[in-house]
Amino acid sequence: MTVFVLFGATGDLARRMVLPAFYTLAIEGLLPEKWILVGNGRGDVSHEDFRARVREALEEFGPAPGKGPWREFAKRLRFAGGGFNTDSPGSLLDVIEEARQEVGPKAQLVHYLAVPPVAFPELTKALGKHGLAEGARVVYEKPFGTSPEEFRKLNRQVHGVLDESQVYRIDHFLGKEATQQLHAMRFANTTFAALWNREHVESVQIDVPETLDVANRAQFYDATGAVLDMLVTHLFQVAAEVAMEPPASLDAPDLQAAREKVIAKFRPIDPAEAVLGQFAGYKDIKGIKPKSRTDTYVAAKLWIDSPRWAGVPFLLRTGKRLAASEQRVSLVLRTPQKPFPKLPAQSNVLSFSLAGSGEVDLSFLAKQPGIAEDLESATVSLPLAAVKDADPLPPYSRLIHDVLVGDRALFTRPDGLSAAWKAVRPLLDSPPRSISYAPGSWGPAKARQLAAPHRWLLGQ
Repeated sequence: MTVFVLFGATGDLARRMVLPAFYTLAIEGLLPEKWILVGNGRGDVSHEDFRARVREALEEFGPAPGKGPWREFAKRLRFAGGGFNTDSPGSLLDVIEEARQEVGPKAQLVHYLAVPPVAFPELTKALGKHGLAEGARVVYEKPFGTSPEEFRKLNRQVHGVLDESQVYRIDHFLGKEATQQLHAMRFANTTFAALWNREHVESVQIDVPETLDVANRAQFYDATGAVLDMLVTHLFQVAAEVAMEPPASLDAPDLQAAREKVIAKFRPIDPAEAVLGQFAGYKDIKGIKPKSRTDTYVAAKLWIDSPRWAGVPFLLRTGKRLAASEQRVSLVLRTPQKPFPKLPAQSNVLSFSLAGSGEVDLSFLAKQPGIAEDLESATVSLPLAAVKDADPLPPYSRLIHDVLVGDRALFTRPDGLSAAWKAVRPLLDSPPRSISYAPGSWGPAKARQLAAPHRWLLGQ
């Protein structure tokens, strides 16, 4: 029995991500037997109008409501208008009470804050004041804070109302099927476990270029930028997944502890080893400040001071309006010195595509059939959707399901976030000058120097 309260239910994030993910769980039969979703917002929206808006969101972003249990799904949608804050709960308390009468008085409350981070403190305080915090699970979107100081302040405010066990800080990159595949490939296969260290890995590239612009979320993005929106969140978390020591188990406490422990080993980023950029035309977008200095691109070299990774650069890159959209983690293996002379660099690569259902690629050199000893590059690919009986869930669906069952393994903890903010602080305090780059390019040419003496595997 669950009452799922979606704050910001008519906003962009809810429409694009949360509502489609929830409907996917309904299609897959992964929702509780009894549940009701209550949307919340400032407007005065009837239950029927909200259902129509949800249907429109599904028609635009999928899964299409013509498929699956739409009629039964729609019956369980409610809307509570009038906003929600410490001064007034609007109609939310009444609607929740009606929902509990329908599904059961002991229904699990789940609050999903699909709102800008600036709204987190007031909503959290309001949950406590109006009696909606006790025993509830509360999902916070990223970024959890906008600076080291704001993170600590927000963390205190949240813990003033909620126990840590109630808090689910979501980072949807941790919900990706291929991110979890990193665990299986590494820990379940001796072949890969043996090479997962500085002796065999020359560098690691975590590359998330995007062709998208920011027009649909201009005001949010202009107050955030690539460093806060992607680097200190998604890219750092994926780096931790790659770099962590083997956990005692894959249970939530052990997996979280291993991830957070290695983030504490992240060396603070040297601004001299980072490149910021802003695509040409960014300031012409409606909602962007005319003199905005917000970065839409960041590339940085991260060092991890652990025995396993000492001296191995982790190259992190992301940006908007770039030449291609990819989400790729690549372990570049060291080039053997003997007996083949002058082997090409970066020819042995174990790569994970995080996009969609994911894919694992192994690039290597093989002898070209014939009488000569010529070598040719070859790649073996495993699309994860092709694995027998594969039934992957989109990342938001997977993470919302984990919230519903109370599994915190793929959610971040405050100790890891504190270390992540410490690692990014020099870049926030002394950012390098932002460089303009052409839309459709691979970003500022200066970023090539970060990968020297070799190159970024994608594009350049």
